[in-house]
Amino acid sequence: MSIIRIPAPACALHSFIATLTACSALSLASLAPAAETAHPSRAKSPAPKSVTVYVAGDIADCRKKPYTESMAEKTAELIEAGLANDPKAVALTLGDNTYPIGKPEEFSQCYDPTWGRFKARTLPSPGNHDYGMPSAHGYYNYFGDLAGPERRGYYSRKVGHWQVLSLNSNIDGAQMQAQLQWLKEELSNNPSRCTLAFWHHPVFSTGGHGSNNIMQAAWKLLVDAKADIVLASHDHDYERFVPLDEHGNIDQKNGLRSFVVGTGGARLTPMFFPKIITEIRDNATYGVLKLSLHEKSYDWEFLPVAGQTFTDKGSATCH
Repeated sequence: MSIIRIPAPACALHSFIATLTACSALSLASLAPAAETAHPSRAKSPAPKSVTVYVAGDIADCRKKPYTESMAEKTAELIEAGLANDPKAVALTLGDNTYPIGKPEEFSQCYDPTWGRFKARTLPSPGNHDYGMPSAHGYYNYFGDLAGPERRGYYSRKVGHWQVLSLNSNIDGAQMQAQLQWLKEELSNNPSRCTLAFWHHPVFSTGGHGSNNIMQAAWKLLVDAKADIVLASHDHDYERFVPLDEHGNIDQKNGLRSFVVGTGGARLTPMFFPKIITEIRDNATYGVLKLSLHEKSYDWEFLPVAGQTFTDKGSATCH
């Protein structure tokens, strides 16, 4: 097992290769599905000043038993405790909700007993393992309307003052073009001071799978719209990057800040050499990212499961 923690880009020359083990399962209960693209002007009551969001991907491994003692159970407990004390808080999944192939019984046997305990307060996104079944039918059957309309895998929600966009990185061709057109219209028609987008495959990563360009066009649209945060998983580790422009160059003023949070419960995996754009990373700790979304700013904090110590925290102002 090894851990890489890089406090700033200047440390990016440290080398390494690491491996880790472990994992499995799922958890909780209570938020009604929000309407597609709830615009602030249509809200029945003023948006809360701040909303807390708990985030992770790569969650429930049905090959590991018992599920109630899995790392997915332990990360679910972190979220459940936060939701219990905050009726407005929600959870986001970053895909690969179950392993190995997203069967309906994986969702019922592994995910539901753990992360499923707060299913009604969850905003999900699909991963490639969810698409291990034709048309990801296990994922869409389980989440239903929470997964967005028409089983397309992308949707928009208003979370406090923030525009939150769940996108699908598992589609291509005409489906991807339709998603990009939808995203362009959402960003234009429902502008927000603060914007967050999340999906499965990271555009930038130094984990085992590495960077992935399938969502590069979506990244550019978000940069052009001066969005603030992108969340992904796929690599089973935690990594935070400096704000980046559409080409992956450092842009502290207008760039997107991205996180890889593949620490929801599935076996943690090796990482490769860090890049100058990496601010901090770790592949030895299970946990969830806690985001406090304020009216004009946000705070982040990585919460490790009980018995582990790595953490990361900071704050920034929206564009």
